[in-house]
Amino acid sequence: MDKILGKVPIGEKIGYSLGDAAANLVFQMMMIYQLKFYTDVFGLEGAIAGTVLLIARIVDAFVDPAAGILSDKTQTKWGKFRPWVIWTALPFMVFYVLAFYNPGIENKTLVAVYAGISYVLLMSLYSFNNTPYSSLGGVMTGDMKERTSITSIRFVAATVAQFVVQGLTLPLVHKFGRGSGVDDAQGWLSTITIFAVVGFIFLVVAGFSAKERIAPPASQKMDVKNDIKGLFADVSWRSMFILTLFVFITLAMWGSAMCYYFQHYVDPQALGAFLDRLGLVKEEGAALGAGMQILDSFSLLATRGADGSIPSAESYSIGLSVFNMAGALVQLIGVITLSEFLANRYGKKSTFIVCLGLTALFTAAFMLPDKDDVGLIFTLGILKSLAYAPTVPLLWAMIADVADHMEYVSHRRATGLCFSGVVFALKAGLGVGGAVAGLILSVFGYVNDAAASQSADSLFGIRMASSIVPGLCFGVGVVALFFYPISKTLNEKMQAELARRRTNDGK
Repeated sequence: MDKILGKVPIGEKIGYSLGDAAANLVFQMMMIYQLKFYTDVFGLEGAIAGTVLLIARIVDAFVDPAAGILSDKTQTKWGKFRPWVIWTALPFMVFYVLAFYNPGIENKTLVAVYAGISYVLLMSLYSFNNTPYSSLGGVMTGDMKERTSITSIRFVAATVAQFVVQGLTLPLVHKFGRGSGVDDAQGWLSTITIFAVVGFIFLVVAGFSAKERIAPPASQKMDVKNDIKGLFADVSWRSMFILTLFVFITLAMWGSAMCYYFQHYVDPQALGAFLDRLGLVKEEGAALGAGMQILDSFSLLATRGADGSIPSAESYSIGLSVFNMAGALVQLIGVITLSEFLANRYGKKSTFIVCLGLTALFTAAFMLPDKDDVGLIFTLGILKSLAYAPTVPLLWAMIADVADHMEYVSHRRATGLCFSGVVFALKAGLGVGGAVAGLILSVFGYVNDAAASQSADSLFGIRMASSIVPGLCFGVGVVALFFYPISKTLNEKMQAELARRRTNDGK
């Protein structure tokens, strides 16, 4: 019992957290830039690009449960889940690179086929890596507070990866590509390759760092049919499935749409002036200090031309990067200072409801700013990130609680299957959110040409996909939480009872 409920060493927590940093080097890219890559680099129509993202979900309906069942069935001296994290690290990152590789195919039908195949393969490897990885967090300890601590540290690492991907991708693409067309494609390939190498190293470290301490009851025999039946019968799992689905629909839709929002709606001159006030504009040919040279090496400094203007492309890429980095930094601070404190004091469920409700309001408010009101846009981004921050670690801690709840009720534990269903919801949300964003762009007449002027209808569609529609989807997640039965009191009761059972099993 002491082993199960004891404290997890900080080194193990940090090592485990690197796995989520690796996953977010992939996931954040897919969530924010995949649709943009398909429309502006592959040249696909928004609706077609969205369809590519959606088709993979059909495959996921089979792949995700398989990943959960196979990891639950795995028996090695290293445990059930750790081997999968290590075994799949290399192919996962190889397919990550291929998903952002432009093979130079001219025929758009063949381009769509290549995009679909590479995306399906990447998402399949995501399942076989991330389902065991997420399940691993649910068996490292049975202590409720330690579990929250593990997920908090895990999502500090994830938020750092988010900061890197959302903040540095476009500047690095610009740095390595220097232009459009073939050079732009090369910029994407070089950037993704760097992220993939780092991700591979992080996954291997995570797989060798974490330890599995919780096993299914000794008397339990594998019964996939009953485990699946128990999964769908458990109201706590159904609530988390719906919550995860709509949260990630929203994140994918909003993240994709904000690329278009900054490029086509926000006034580039107002954005350039805002960057100038932040000290992120250099004079052409001027000498730079050490700090400014570091920023310039990542293409995070805009250049003022001889006529005093800042190129619109630089205002967009740097402005969006700074917006994303500011949000990620605020989210990181919120995860560190608020998540564990609020969850321990008020319970995970209550904290999630309030914070997600506020996030929905701030997201919907992006419909309000005028195109030159850059200060308000950044303020809303900061408020949204601060409201959302406490929920980031809680989602996975609550799913681990669901695995406990199922064992508490049925005396059976199927951690991998439990997590695989929620990973499917996450990936379904990623695909549906991107598809909805692409459909909205097509319906309102988006032109997939960076240099083209968008119509008033197109701009309205971009704004809707960046505000009202994702705000409503967040609202659905809030409603789902009201059906989640695991309160702080019930969680403590379950923890004590499961600890008693595990102690008896060990006798």
